[in-house]
Amino acid sequence: MKVLYFGGQKSGKSNLAEKKALNLCSSKPYYLATYDNSFNDKEMHKRIDKHKLQRKESFFTIEESKNLLKVLGKSNKEDTYLVDCISMWLFNNLEKDEAYFMEQLEGVSKLDANIVFVLNDVNSAIIPFDKESRRFVDMTGIIGQKLAKICDEVYEVKLGLENRLK
Repeated sequence: MKVLYFGGQKSGKSNLAEKKALNLCSSKPYYLATYDNSFNDKEMHKRIDKHKLQRKESFFTIEESKNLLKVLGKSNKEDTYLVDCISMWLFNNLEKDEAYFMEQLEGVSKLDANIVFVLNDVNSAIIPFDKESRRFVDMTGIIGQKLAKICDEVYEVKLGLENRLK
């Protein structure tokens, strides 16, 4: 089963995605963390620490910021993964073309494992002025559409509440 949780910053999507992953698994699930720690962003480190405390020892943590298939490609049907988050994975690979992202997601769609994705919804605001920000927003929408297509369930999250769309 593949599941997508998307919503704005601090909407509660990660909490709900963690619960879903734990409910889907038959053994301890994997938490695929996509943040690239090389940015040395202290505020992001606080967020990461909060996520680690929240999930405690419930998950095996794997860090991979660039290539989802490097980790997920080793999965089998008994495995459950939480990918948090697709937006960071996109950010880390923003120099890549759209084909790269679609190839990665096509590969993921063929895997026989439970995978829960988290994606930030950044497409409901104004069009950014700078080229890189516009590309990020555009690619988030394109990737979100692809994930919605390949996922069995899709949830929009606002204020900690989930609304099932698919």
